[in-house]
Amino acid sequence: MDAFGHINNVVFLRYLEEARIDFMFRLAREAASGAFTGGSVVARHEIDYLKPLVHRHTPVTIETWVAKLGGASVTVAYEIKDEAAVYARAATVVVPYDLEQARPRRLTPEERTFLQQYADDRFGAPGGGTAPEGAPAV
Repeated sequence: MDAFGHINNVVFLRYLEEARIDFMFRLAREAASGAFTGGSVVARHEIDYLKPLVHRHTPVTIETWVAKLGGASVTVAYEIKDEAAVYARAATVVVPYDLEQARPRRLTPEERTFLQQYADDRFGAPGGGTAPEGAPAV
């Protein structure tokens, strides 16, 4: 919490990281996909804080979807919310990374197939619309 009793802005990024890991690793493995097992790095974060989130015992939901799919990057969009409010909208640009070569790489066909299941560029993020129907929630 920050000095004003709100969840600190850095904690929001931790929440997003947990959601992204769940999305890109747990869901991919459950789908029998080897997506991103070779490595990935975060190239950019963007976040709009819409409403203060205060400490509470009830969890928030983080809906996650693919807002943009490039040849060598994917933009993962999120909403941090509950039934009453949206607290933040965010986006993270993730770049597949070859750990052995220590350099970025292109998305594999397997990664692209997995990610396309969650693609919905109509909503973008931050600042645009709401999470698409069926967006993974953690």
